[in-house]
Amino acid sequence: MNIYVAGAKTLIGAAILRGLKREGFSNIVCGAENEPELTNADQLDAFFDRAAPEYVFVAAGKSGGILANQKYPAELTLDNLLTACHIIDSAYRHKVKKLLYLASSCSYPKHCPQPMHPASLLTGLLEQTNEAYALAKIAGIKLCQAYRQQYGVNFVSGIPSNTFGPGDDFHPEDSHVIAALIRNMHEAKELGTKSVEIWGTGTPRREFVFVDDLADACIYVMRRYDGPEPINLGSGFDLSVRELAVLIKEVVGYPGELRFDESKPDGMPLKSLDSSKLRQMGWWPKTDFLSALSVTYAWFLKLQQGPAAPS
Repeated sequence: MNIYVAGAKTLIGAAILRGLKREGFSNIVCGAENEPELTNADQLDAFFDRAAPEYVFVAAGKSGGILANQKYPAELTLDNLLTACHIIDSAYRHKVKKLLYLASSCSYPKHCPQPMHPASLLTGLLEQTNEAYALAKIAGIKLCQAYRQQYGVNFVSGIPSNTFGPGDDFHPEDSHVIAALIRNMHEAKELGTKSVEIWGTGTPRREFVFVDDLADACIYVMRRYDGPEPINLGSGFDLSVRELAVLIKEVVGYPGELRFDESKPDGMPLKSLDSSKLRQMGWWPKTDFLSALSVTYAWFLKLQQGPAAPS
């Protein structure tokens, strides 16, 4: 049956494509090189008419770290809203058998009980630094539920924890925390800089999931989960930003000092997902965290070298 991964160029979308190919799926109807413009309803409809996907993973929508969310709240919100609206509606009208929409752990209230359970969604105020982006992701979850309720379609949603790995965005200003720390420490090592500045106090805790493990969880959920409630897709492993920075310092081999700028925002104090439902279904991550960091840094180094010269 035809499979479409919306957002093939994103960190998660590219990993889902890799995971599907590893499992022997050859019936993938679109890749990064020929994906339609997801914010354009006409282009997307024409694609669904032509490709007739039956299973759809929605890993699309622009994202970024704290700074990107502060600089581009309108752009992030609009892109994610339009993407969710067009894909979900087009999937319904073209009789897609199942759709998995991926939201974000930013969707949870700032001070909700930990670990975060889907029952806590919309029970409190969101973290201010990424409120606009989070609202767009919540709208995607609610749209899936609304289409289920009104039309009886099998559209489900998943909420990943903080994701990292090969294919991450290492932009100096717009990247997420792991990519930003890897880049900053690598550049400091190369330049001989004595210290690296890190935003915040270092005390917030984050749960991280390696992107290839997350892709495996998405494929697992597509096969086995059909419920109306969002399902958390977490690793069960969290650590503080300070602990994370120390591990990345070790992986990169940076000899200098880590300095935390407490005048900068921390974001949510803790983001840890209750993934008990996923565990009860039988899924667990396969990659240990330090190995995943090493693989990510190796990918970053290849990215820095650029494409190989033709022979």
